[in-house]
Amino acid sequence: MSAPNRPKDGKSGGRSQPPPRGGAAKPKSGAAPARRAPSRPSGKVAPGSPAARRTREDYPTVQAFVAIGANLGDAQAAVKAAMDAIGTIERTVVTARSSLYRSAPVDAAGPDFINAVVAVRTGLTAEAFLAELHLLEEQGGRERPFPNAPRTLDLDLLMHGNAIKDTPALTLPHPRMRDRAFVLKPLAEIAPDKVPRAAIARVSSQVIERIRV
Repeated sequence: MSAPNRPKDGKSGGRSQPPPRGGAAKPKSGAAPARRAPSRPSGKVAPGSPAARRTREDYPTVQAFVAIGANLGDAQAAVKAAMDAIGTIERTVVTARSSLYRSAPVDAAGPDFINAVVAVRTGLTAEAFLAELHLLEEQGGRERPFPNAPRTLDLDLLMHGNAIKDTPALTLPHPRMRDRAFVLKPLAEIAPDKVPRAAIARVSSQVIERIRV
């Protein structure tokens, strides 16, 4: 005896009716066999599917670079956490991470800094992306009591695509990146085409140590 058709979800639409006495009813001669209704999309997008990737990535993006530093508290943990946090920014994906480096403070006092640089693809404008970085600094306990003060987290936007800006809020490329070994060496590690050899030579006297982990 063939089983009655059931909905796709496997649940009965109501209480099943017992067959009439004397056996199951037979279809009338010449009647067309029942056809199953075509399945319909559920409306849900499977994670990792092409459709899911399109919903996340179908917007223009640019390559940007962010310098990360910290010299208060557990600085290594703070820098690593910042790398992860940057990847949670809307329309932003971290594409490369440098090693961690240790360097002495520049034009400031305090403990040594832990530094790194990340590369991202972002669909945010430079101003919007910088605002998100400042929010991460605040969440990391950053305070600015005076210029070059020790900090729990420092995030500098180095480059945003080919943008050239000079406003009170933002200068691109970062105006002091070419003077800092703790920026150039991590940057050269993940994007050597962005750092001329002459630039590295100019900061060769600055002490910086790559941390082996």
